[in-house]
Amino acid sequence: MEKTTVFDIVIKLLDQRKFAELKVIMNQMNPADIASIFDEASKKDIPLLFRLLPKELAAETFAYLDSDQQEQLILAFTDEEIREMTNELFLDDTVDIIEEMPANVVSRILKNTDEATRRQINELLAYPDDSAGSLMTPEFVYLNKSMTVKEAFIKVRQVGVAKETIYTCYVTEQRKLIGVVSLLDLVTASEDTRIEEIMDENVISVKTKEDKETVAKTLAKYDLLALPVVDGENRIVGIVTVDDAIDVIQEETTEDIEIMAAILPTDKPYFKTGVIETFLKRIPWLLLLMVSATFTGMIITGFEEKLAASVVLTAFIPMLMDTGGNAGGQASATIIRGLSLGNIELRDIAKVIWKEIRVSILCGAALAIVNFAKVMLIDGLLLGNAEINAVVALVVCLTLVIAVFIAKVIGCTLPILAKTIGFDPAVMASPFITTIVDAITLLAYFLIAQALLHI
Repeated sequence: MEKTTVFDIVIKLLDQRKFAELKVIMNQMNPADIASIFDEASKKDIPLLFRLLPKELAAETFAYLDSDQQEQLILAFTDEEIREMTNELFLDDTVDIIEEMPANVVSRILKNTDEATRRQINELLAYPDDSAGSLMTPEFVYLNKSMTVKEAFIKVRQVGVAKETIYTCYVTEQRKLIGVVSLLDLVTASEDTRIEEIMDENVISVKTKEDKETVAKTLAKYDLLALPVVDGENRIVGIVTVDDAIDVIQEETTEDIEIMAAILPTDKPYFKTGVIETFLKRIPWLLLLMVSATFTGMIITGFEEKLAASVVLTAFIPMLMDTGGNAGGQASATIIRGLSLGNIELRDIAKVIWKEIRVSILCGAALAIVNFAKVMLIDGLLLGNAEINAVVALVVCLTLVIAVFIAKVIGCTLPILAKTIGFDPAVMASPFITTIVDAITLLAYFLIAQALLHI
């Protein structure tokens, strides 16, 4: 049965208050799909729906809900229900929830957790928000190198249910990380084989203070399901799993897109962000870009007399500015993406510039040839503009080549330099680069026109 069909049936049963049938269907659904049902349910029905789920499925579903729904449920829960929930949730999910909740909700959660769990929660909350420590979970399986495979399986069966993952187990000695062994290694080895014989001693790990974006890139680079997090003495304190890394990548990508579009980043979904908050996120950049565009106006004003002598030049200004901005945007987007993926470094700046120079020459030449034909045939002959001639077309086409050249060089250089001095490369994206390129393009346009048209 398709998800949409099941979804419709569940909503219909909810409207008809047929809770027995509803419980049977929901117990067979994926937690993420159940969470989407909560989005459609009324606020008064959310606690009721949640209580239809068995404990384990309820905890998994809870982790998929947005913070407003989680807060509503916690406020509706009894102390016993909160204890059951926190016992079923993985610790990193509990920490994520606490970080989103107001103080009164946090106090209820902490009040209903045992002392050991509360201590672990406080330890995780103490790490910087953008660090590996804040992303990790202390729930992992660790083994001793002297164990046999049979003994390892016994331990995995005993503790595995309460751990984030059992596909990768970590070998420790006095808490220090000395090796890693996968579930595949255990399954394919004989029962009397010792762990030290099959473990991989070349362990890839990160420090607790490592930036979480670096952690996500490391997981992706080595195709890992989990990445151990160690302290300064190489003692394993937790792991970061691939699902958490995906969340980080999504957050960072969203942030880059927002910055590239000249919007201050927000961590809220679109419909959860109010009109005033959206306004405040967008207006600073718009104001900055508007003020910076003053230079463009100053250039046009400075050449006002020249424009009066050849009014036809005015018609081509929007096309030249748009082309330059688009060319710069193409280059900057490519470079920003390369920097984000780690494919481009500061040492590559000369190679990047040389490549973009060659690309700009080809693009500029192609655009100039097409534009020359367009100006002469359409603007000159078809539209019958008497002021159009070969020299005017040449002025426009030369400016076009220069605009594309300058735009691509600036577009590829600024993001790399921004990252070098500690700024987010995405800041040097289309809106910012377009403003710079517009001013330079106009200046080049009027100087070329002055030289060739003698105005």
